[in-house]
Amino acid sequence: MDALSDVLKALRISGGLFLDAEFTAPWCVASRVGPEDFRNADELPPSVVAFHYVIDGQMVVEVEGATPVIVHAGEIVLLPRNNPHLLASQTGLAPLDPDPLVQRDEDGLLRMVYRGGGAPTRLVCGFVGSPVRRHPLLEALPMTLTLDIKDKPCAEWVAASFRFAAQEVASGRAGSETVLAKLSELLFVEAVRHYAEALPPDRKGWFAGLRDPAVGRSLALMHGRTAHPWTTEELAAEVHLSRSAFAERFTHLVGAPPITYLTEWRMQLAAARLRDTARSIGQIAAELGYESEATFTRAFKRAMGVAPGRYRTARSSFTAPVPC
Repeated sequence: MDALSDVLKALRISGGLFLDAEFTAPWCVASRVGPEDFRNADELPPSVVAFHYVIDGQMVVEVEGATPVIVHAGEIVLLPRNNPHLLASQTGLAPLDPDPLVQRDEDGLLRMVYRGGGAPTRLVCGFVGSPVRRHPLLEALPMTLTLDIKDKPCAEWVAASFRFAAQEVASGRAGSETVLAKLSELLFVEAVRHYAEALPPDRKGWFAGLRDPAVGRSLALMHGRTAHPWTTEELAAEVHLSRSAFAERFTHLVGAPPITYLTEWRMQLAAARLRDTARSIGQIAAELGYESEATFTRAFKRAMGVAPGRYRTARSSFTAPVPC
């Protein structure tokens, strides 16, 4: 069982590429994924991750409250909470007025070119969006995440994929929108995998729990059999630890007791099914291991702040994002 794969499936990410940019220094632009980057949607999805890949050259990424990050060719920077940020050739520059620089082609893709006369940089910008709010995976990621993949096993295919994406952008070929969306999703998954693998041994949090043999096994069990009436005692037995030792390790690494975590995860799944399926509230309650609709309704309202029926009505008009 693979807890990370289970979680990534439940996130139901969809994405795309929305900007192909070429600059020569000095330059600085403000960036944040907005509703205009999604077709057939009036609002942003609950969770948005912006990313930028530098094809050639380098740039500085500045986010308020974080140390500026230098991103070189062959590196990816992700912003898991879609914070407003600056992309620039160096710090201390005022953002350019984007209106004269940006053109939108017939496929809806933005192109930006600015000639400052100095060192060149080429990048592509994209996003992944998820209809799931407050997901443990996304909340566990830092404000900015930079990945140097040049020496990784995936380096060749990632670099080739982005260059292919750039060619697709330039060619405007039929079906390129779908190709770019899938590429964005794959690159996000690869970035998450590398982040998890590179964490220091003493790091705490959801990814640390995933990496721990006993806690990771219990996470896989809970994600793989969500409706099972798990108890802390049963999970502890499955991973060959005493109840107290397991509960202490799980809480220490993940930040919540096992059953609290399981309840929160069930509520995320319930929200997705209320939004995306026609199943009755009673059916969803039973699928997630609740003996009665009333018990499920109380748990859902505590977690989400609104009753299941009202949540379904409020979210019924949402359209999942597709690349623009």
